[in-house]
Amino acid sequence: MQRPVAKKKRLSSLSEGRLPAAALGESGARPRVRSTHDGLPADRFVNRELAWLAFNERVLEEALDPNVPLLERLKFLSIVSSNLDEFFMVRVAGLKRLIDAGIDTPFFDGLTPVQCYRAVASRCRELVTSQHRAFASDLRPSLERAGVRILELAALSPEQREHLRELFRRTILPVVTPLALDPGHPFPYLLNRTLCLVVTLRSSGGQATAFIHVPSTVLPRFVRLPAPAGRHEFVLLEDVVRGHLDQLFHGYEVVSCSSIRVTRDWDLVIDEESAGDLLKSIEEGIRARRQGLAVRLQHDVSLPKATLEVLQRELALEPDDLYGFEGMLAFSDLLDIYNSVELPQHKEPPLPPQRVPALDRSSTFDALRKGDVLVHHPYQSFDYVTRFLREAADDPNVLAIKTTLYRTGGGISPIVEALCRAARNGKQVAVLMELKARFDEQANIEGARRLEQAGAHVIYGLVGLKTHVKACLVVRREEDEIRRYVHLSTGNYDPRTAEVYCDYGLFTAHEGFCEDVTELFNVVTGYCRPLKLQHIALAPYGLRERLLDLVLREREHAKAGRPSRIVLQTNGIVDPELVDELYLASRAGTKIDLIVRGICCLRPGVPGLSETVRAIRIVDRFLEHARAFMFANGGETEVYLSSGDWMPRNLDRRVEALFPVLDPALRNEIASRLELQLRDDVKASVLDRDVRGTRAPRTGTPVRSQLELWALANRLARG
Repeated sequence: MQRPVAKKKRLSSLSEGRLPAAALGESGARPRVRSTHDGLPADRFVNRELAWLAFNERVLEEALDPNVPLLERLKFLSIVSSNLDEFFMVRVAGLKRLIDAGIDTPFFDGLTPVQCYRAVASRCRELVTSQHRAFASDLRPSLERAGVRILELAALSPEQREHLRELFRRTILPVVTPLALDPGHPFPYLLNRTLCLVVTLRSSGGQATAFIHVPSTVLPRFVRLPAPAGRHEFVLLEDVVRGHLDQLFHGYEVVSCSSIRVTRDWDLVIDEESAGDLLKSIEEGIRARRQGLAVRLQHDVSLPKATLEVLQRELALEPDDLYGFEGMLAFSDLLDIYNSVELPQHKEPPLPPQRVPALDRSSTFDALRKGDVLVHHPYQSFDYVTRFLREAADDPNVLAIKTTLYRTGGGISPIVEALCRAARNGKQVAVLMELKARFDEQANIEGARRLEQAGAHVIYGLVGLKTHVKACLVVRREEDEIRRYVHLSTGNYDPRTAEVYCDYGLFTAHEGFCEDVTELFNVVTGYCRPLKLQHIALAPYGLRERLLDLVLREREHAKAGRPSRIVLQTNGIVDPELVDELYLASRAGTKIDLIVRGICCLRPGVPGLSETVRAIRIVDRFLEHARAFMFANGGETEVYLSSGDWMPRNLDRRVEALFPVLDPALRNEIASRLELQLRDDVKASVLDRDVRGTRAPRTGTPVRSQLELWALANRLARG
């Protein structure tokens, strides 16, 4: 049963001691130390991982807030766990790869990988402890008062017990597979993020151990029970299995039964430069991912110590990787209750996407010939994006459609279906389908094959880069000329996430934009470095330099006494070079407002460093996902939208786009929306120097920006 230690296995992708960047995954290249910049203090950066955990702590606050509807609190508790799962599968796994590779060079914030890992483990433990405490002492009792009960086996009625006996016999027993552990049965492979029962058994021959994967991926985790009208009663699937172990282990006495859950390294490592076929290599990588090394073990505190020691040894885990708690594991599954229980009084009232009159009065092409159109999702409907492609697919005057797809949502995507229809209708359809979109690789492979079967030209991505830009170009014959129409977005072409992700989309027929987007597609589909573009800046071909110039310009305006202000709405501010430039602009007197949903490595409000910087984080019913940047520019305000965040990966290792909003009315519209969000004092928290937030102070009528933005969309829809 002795297996190779983790370090040997983690380094299996290395060659002759060389550490390729791909071996670390996108979670980071080799860490490096930056020298101090113009006398800026060495401790000016917040660690990236701790900054992300501060964001997840803010999500947990929503689960703890009694002013949030009960089932919404349950949803936020689920989101916290889902976020942590991904964090361990990618970020913590990346740290462990660095440690196993013997790399002790500090990150730009000064922490070494070992120091970062220990700090992360400590903060994760605090966060998960708060989760369990909140569920046991607050949420679960509150659910019971609302008529939603998660019952223990001992509390079941005779009718419910009989229901479970029959359910187990007919549905569960055929699915579960006990896995013995003895000299003839080696230590089993424990699936990623799958609940397992570890059963200790006794017979005349001594003690034995067995594992059972709880089949919650194919059966509901929360088993609904017969209950009186108006009540919703459930029992955990693992408890149902636990209550019928005698039918699985005939002739054995059950000594103990405990739940465990393993989280594994799930990052996809592809050596693209040596891959002969990228699609095939990614498919192989997806299969190999299932054998990723363990990075975390969650377990019942009732798990016998000897069994825990075996698990720790076999999974090659450190003590900091072990998370033992009382109560249920895997709160991420609580979303099932949210979706299955009809209690509208305990949910937020619906906010349906609103119509956009400018696009309702005529075809998209007719509307865009009159001027640019801005759509703000999910406040305004994503249907207009789908309609744009459907109109292009069926229009006999459309000659070609080109688009980039990063995430489409999988299944039967209306975007993919419209592109397939266009190809079958004889249009020239070119699609860059990014196969390396993390956790959506399989869905994108299936979409790519569907497009190819329809006759579209499909490009799988660029070697060494992810194509994250969101762009669509339609080429149309009109009378005696060719005209182009463009859609650019801050978010994905995924109708499902567009219902909950806040993003901007810009429709335009502006000739300069159309020429730039044509050049963009020449870059991503062929062998071409971009020529000088008129309006759009692309990463990694100059977007970083453009952002640096914009910040520097504001600094110069401040020094000259001209209006100088920066407002940034983004998912993450991580890049050290850009953070330093923001510090220098603040020192020069530029007022800087940050609306950062996730990671913020800049320390706001530090005397002598960032006194003019205010940073807020908004966590509400919709996910803040837009990237919108406003620069005062000495009184001639400019507004930009972008597909990428201020992070090294977006600026150096992805194809991204930054584009200005040229129409004055739309520019003012975005600026006013940013100002509204900065006034939020209900769902916004103000970040301190360690980017841990406190709720924004309230001075008058409460401002909840997401409700205000929906109300604005509703007024616009009504003209």
